[in-house]
Amino acid sequence: MIKKILFIVILINCALSNAQSVNPLQTKDSLAQVKWVDTLMKHMTVEEKIGQLFMVAAYSNKDAAHKQFITNLVEKYHIGALIFFQDNPVKQAELTNYYQSISKVPMLIGIDGEWGLNMRLKNTYRYPWNMTLGAIRDDKLIEQFGKSVGEHCNRLGIHMNFAPVVDVNTNPDNPIIGNRSFGENHINVADKSVAFTKGLQSTNVLASAKHFPGHGDTATDSHHTLPVVDFTEKRIDSIELYPYKKNFEAGLAGVMVAHLSVPSLEPSADLPSSLSKKIVTGLLKEKLGFKGLIITDAMNMKASANFASSQEINLAAILAGNDLLDVPLNIPETVTRFKEAIEIGELTEERLDESVRKILQTKYWAGLNNYKPIELANLKSDLNKVENELLHRKLVENSITLVKNDELVFPIQNLDKKKIAYVKLGDDSGSHFVKMLKNYTRVDVVSDKNLDKLVEKLKKYNLVIVGYHKSNVNPWKSYKFKNEELVWLQEIARTNTVILDAFASPYSLLQLKTFQNIEGLLMSYQNSKLSQEISAQMIFGALETKGKLPVAIKNVFSEGHGLMSTSLKRLGYAIPEEVGLSSEKLKRVDSLAKVVVKKKMAPGLQVLIARKGKVVYNKSFGYFTDEKKQKVDNSKLYDVASMTKILASLPLIMELEEQKELTLETTLGELMPKVKNSNKDTLTVKEVLSHYGRLKAWIPFYFKTLDSVTKKPSDKYYREKWSKDFSLKVANKLYLRTDYKDSIIDRIITADQRSKVGYKYSDLSYYLFKDYIENHYKKDMNVLTQEHFYKSLGADRTSYLPLKKYYKSSIVPTEKDDYYRNQLVQGYVHDMGAGMQGGIGGHAGLFTNANDVAKIMQMYLQKGYYGGKNYFKSSTIDKFNHRYYAFDKVRKGVGFDKPQLKEKEKATCGCVSDKSFGHSGFTGTYTWADPESEIVYVFLSNRVFPTMDNTGLVKYNVRTDIQQFIQDALIE
Repeated sequence: MIKKILFIVILINCALSNAQSVNPLQTKDSLAQVKWVDTLMKHMTVEEKIGQLFMVAAYSNKDAAHKQFITNLVEKYHIGALIFFQDNPVKQAELTNYYQSISKVPMLIGIDGEWGLNMRLKNTYRYPWNMTLGAIRDDKLIEQFGKSVGEHCNRLGIHMNFAPVVDVNTNPDNPIIGNRSFGENHINVADKSVAFTKGLQSTNVLASAKHFPGHGDTATDSHHTLPVVDFTEKRIDSIELYPYKKNFEAGLAGVMVAHLSVPSLEPSADLPSSLSKKIVTGLLKEKLGFKGLIITDAMNMKASANFASSQEINLAAILAGNDLLDVPLNIPETVTRFKEAIEIGELTEERLDESVRKILQTKYWAGLNNYKPIELANLKSDLNKVENELLHRKLVENSITLVKNDELVFPIQNLDKKKIAYVKLGDDSGSHFVKMLKNYTRVDVVSDKNLDKLVEKLKKYNLVIVGYHKSNVNPWKSYKFKNEELVWLQEIARTNTVILDAFASPYSLLQLKTFQNIEGLLMSYQNSKLSQEISAQMIFGALETKGKLPVAIKNVFSEGHGLMSTSLKRLGYAIPEEVGLSSEKLKRVDSLAKVVVKKKMAPGLQVLIARKGKVVYNKSFGYFTDEKKQKVDNSKLYDVASMTKILASLPLIMELEEQKELTLETTLGELMPKVKNSNKDTLTVKEVLSHYGRLKAWIPFYFKTLDSVTKKPSDKYYREKWSKDFSLKVANKLYLRTDYKDSIIDRIITADQRSKVGYKYSDLSYYLFKDYIENHYKKDMNVLTQEHFYKSLGADRTSYLPLKKYYKSSIVPTEKDDYYRNQLVQGYVHDMGAGMQGGIGGHAGLFTNANDVAKIMQMYLQKGYYGGKNYFKSSTIDKFNHRYYAFDKVRKGVGFDKPQLKEKEKATCGCVSDKSFGHSGFTGTYTWADPESEIVYVFLSNRVFPTMDNTGLVKYNVRTDIQQFIQDALIE
């Protein structure tokens, strides 16, 4: 007897554990809720009560006839709810306001918003699909996602979202769930859906879990036929129903019942689960104890619509225990049939009242007791806030999964030793992926219609990134490889080191017969712009991988598998708010840049802003020249003039200092025998690089090479064609005598010193350092900078002598020279002295774009570390980024420019820290980095076009004004 009592107690406890302890529709002010519901119920006619059971499909992209159709249903048949489908949010809001105004009782408004309102409405925000979210480890992010979707629903007057999908997708061939599921693990599905439900319902938007009792292991689509779930009751209880139980415990307020054939739960195999009293009432309401609102899946779906006439299946659904009919057909006939059923006792008024009361409870729960029309002002912007993108970026970043990483091929290191190709597979675009990859280093897009020819082309590469790109339009689009693509992939992998990045369902990997030859495997889940961009950043180590597989891939990679990668601290790419800057305030930069172009202060320009290691603004404005024939874009190269000092010469000098080849106290005489016993013999490295060595500002070397009469380059020094004796190419068809380089050095050495001690900016020491460095290494600075820095940094758009590496159309012209070269200077260094050294100067000659400048500045900001490599010791950066002559008001560090110390100086905006550093260039360039704010700023232009007399950029302090705008945009 005691055992029997204990057994009964256990059964009761089990039943209670499955049931909701509290009615999820009950509000905190339950007495007021009951009173509101009772008052409405008391005055409702039978027809009005019946009308509450219908949630009719409404469209915002249909004509006046449809509007009248809905109007008629509201006014004549008192329908209680609408579910909106396509078009745009503003039109939907207008229609909602109208329909609510003619409804006696405020209507519930519903939507299918599994990944946000964009599932149904354009011009609204789209988040990732559930399968993508299933890869995230941090469920708090899913709760934030649910909350954001709820806020959007609230803003648009939507009270019910038919989400989350809690189907456990254990069948890879499921044609309709698939990517809509959080995965194949019932625990993960439960955790993710509970988090979503909590987030959504925290905004007073009702969640409706679907598709009860479980649509995850079906091979057909209930939109077209009746799918069969052929499992035992025990299996369904432990797997399919598990997420529902967990959601019930968490306060889930709604459940949508699917149209399925479940023989183990409903013996009548042809009876859809939505019409089965055993399933809806017996299982959901009684056994599981669900007390919330029960909604059918759409009643126009073939799985239910084929069962009987519309009015009969509508009645059957209510008799089965459902409360709200989703997309019912033939409302007038259904109302007539319901009234007949009541008259003959087939449908009792008690049963009708039960559902109507729950519907009204839901309306009170959603705040419809205090209904207010939707505010139309700023609706679009409110549904597309920057906070939404911030969350979206977090979701994608936390989902992407590193599945395989043989030979530590991921993230890519040692760029100086890599020759990388990209090959596209799949039928969708990979343009955003490729564009982002190219931000890090040179990546060649390689393709061919013939496999053998493609393999031959790939032989010269030692790493191939294969992007598999499938449609991101909706989650049920095909994700499968073509047979030909499978063959191509395996052949490419057999002959090359490969990283495969799949922008498709993880089920696509099931088609691969082997993963043996694929060294790196990344699962990016969706082919969205953000997925492509963030995935590319992970490949190069700007971001870490954090995701896990939501499904198993054969018996090779288990569900939950995911490798964690490490950051190489390369620049990432984000939006301003991600790093504490305001997008809105940075629009001032756009405005000023446009003024620069309009006022012809420069034909065009590039501006880049990075913070905390992430580029958040990288834009180009204007054209190459005032003829406005070619627009500037971010890939184009500018002559950066004196920025060459800190981008080329200084890193080589710092490297030599670390190698103990020199110190800051080493004299020029000790470094260079030529200087011994000259008036520059005892000048130290520290003095001349701080511009404290009494050197002249500059020497116009080219003057003495001009014909005294014509003022054109003299035949004594120049030729139109190259020869051994005239090998220094100054410009197009202009070659200087080879031995003139020595004349330049000699002239600097013998030049008089300034008598006055103190600061004077001078280029001359950099001529001497160039001579020293090249003699030391027996290589020119173009080769040295590439070998020591640029290749490994991935600065593939940075070089001396750019015409040897890039198309002329990639290089922005500097000046219409009428005083020396007498031509448009394009691809040749603007600085005359650097030009007379064959285009390679220590003080000028470098061409680059803003993105590459930022890499070098970020390396400095990170105290010499970048891309997994230590270029310098932290102490070395500090040593050179220091003012040694501040006592004499010298603002300069050793090579680096620093913020002004005198009132009349304008080195910066005056708004950056004393630790900051950078440099400017005569051609209209500027870069600055601040360790305190972690901001890197790059400004490139050709302000000397058409001539050097164009000084507007300098006169109006444009570069430092933009620097001030950046500081003003800080929101932390």
